[in-house]
Amino acid sequence: MRTANIPLQEIFEEIPREKREETRLSFAISNRLDTLMREHGLNKQQFAKALGKRPNEITRWLSGEHNFTIATISMLSTFFGQPIITVQ
Repeated sequence: MRTANIPLQEIFEEIPREKREETRLSFAISNRLDTLMREHGLNKQQFAKALGKRPNEITRWLSGEHNFTIATISMLSTFFGQPIITVQ
């Protein structure tokens, strides 16, 4: 099998900057949710039940690939009593 001899940085630079930023923000939100869940002693099942969601939806949120709406971010901020994201 042949392998490409392209430096990883070169491949990375081919990804549009907007997509890289979108991915970074998605993972930052999922990491924040994971942290808040741990701080509140919630596992996925408990968190899902408290929000009236299915556990598989929480799994998607924590995957870093979910496209959160403002409504969802707002609901999560209210639930935890602190911001999920901050805007400057």
